[in-house]
Amino acid sequence: MKEWTLAAEQAAEVERQLELLKRGAVEIVPEEEFKAKLAESVVTGRPLNVKLGLDPSAPDIHVGHTVVLHKLRQFQELGHQVQLIIGDFTGRIGDPTGKSETRKQLSEEDVQRNAETYKQQIFKILHPEKTKVYYNSEWLAPLTFVDVVQLAAKLTVARMLERDDFSKRYSGGLPIHIHEFFYPLMQGYDSVALKTDIELGGTDQKFNLLMGRTLQKEYGVPAQIAMTMPLIEGLDGVNKMSKSLGNYIGIDEPASEIYGKAMSVPDELMLKYYELATDLPGAELEALRAGLDAGAAHPRDAKMRLARTFVRMYHGEQAAEEAEQHFVTVFQQRALPQDIEEVVLPASELDNGSIRIIKLLVQLGLQASNGEARRSVQQGAVKLNERKLEDPNGDVAVQDGDIVQVGKRKFAKIRLS
Repeated sequence: MKEWTLAAEQAAEVERQLELLKRGAVEIVPEEEFKAKLAESVVTGRPLNVKLGLDPSAPDIHVGHTVVLHKLRQFQELGHQVQLIIGDFTGRIGDPTGKSETRKQLSEEDVQRNAETYKQQIFKILHPEKTKVYYNSEWLAPLTFVDVVQLAAKLTVARMLERDDFSKRYSGGLPIHIHEFFYPLMQGYDSVALKTDIELGGTDQKFNLLMGRTLQKEYGVPAQIAMTMPLIEGLDGVNKMSKSLGNYIGIDEPASEIYGKAMSVPDELMLKYYELATDLPGAELEALRAGLDAGAAHPRDAKMRLARTFVRMYHGEQAAEEAEQHFVTVFQQRALPQDIEEVVLPASELDNGSIRIIKLLVQLGLQASNGEARRSVQQGAVKLNERKLEDPNGDVAVQDGDIVQVGKRKFAKIRLS
């Protein structure tokens, strides 16, 4: 009876870990083996080795990078061990993933300087005592040319050309240098050297993650599981978050900068940021989602909570309160938010550049009817470029870019067509 109870408890723990770790993941390859590894860990008490490789090609971490880091922290909180690989050797080549041209090779000095910055910032999220930091030059630099040839013999050129970026460059007649093929081989060999159980990365890293699994089999090491996480869109709402595009929130930026940038996150991406890039518990996330869907929670309030959460995570509670107070003060002084929706107003609706105030409010979708619009004007709740409009029967001249406000929460930026 006692053995049955223990087995039931272990099975329940496996399911608990599986449910938590699957949250937010795009793909687990293969999922059945992942569950088996979790079960073995629960029964034996041996922590799983969970790997993340980082090429220190840029000196700072942004919120997009933290999607994988938060998943690693979940593994740590379940008792598992993180293998953090600083790619000081692979970084000298540069990951060609998603690139249409050969990456510039970094100097050893660049790699070391960037690696130190990464380490300082990563431990704002990961538990240092549950993280082993490695430099892959430890096992890659000593390889002889014979070793490299034998490693290269494990894969074919056809297999390498399965990578989307290599395939596009090849078909487009763009150069692919031989050394670029060695990047996924070296990343895969990292997993061989460390006997990794699970490797994490973004969806654009799937080929590299599976390379580790392939090479482990070739070298007689138990094959790792590949877990891919979503790539998070940046503040423009379209492109992947990237420093080069300027659409990022850096975790080491000043508190007020983080708060202000978070307030410009598109409404439709807010819940994705919460789920993938914050430590908000699942139950609270679902409650927030339900509140937004039902209209019980206002998007601006939810976004302020998101901004406050980001600052609290990376600068502490006091800094979060101060950043919010600063934003509110600035907001009240200007009486304008940063992310005002543009609404198209056909120029044909204007008469010599002017339009009835009541008609304007309805046309912009700020009021549902002429009667509602009239009452808002009479109550002194309507402003054009922060100037109060007081005559419900009057006309107003408008231009492209003008800001119309009704009450404290309704805004529209006029875009004439």
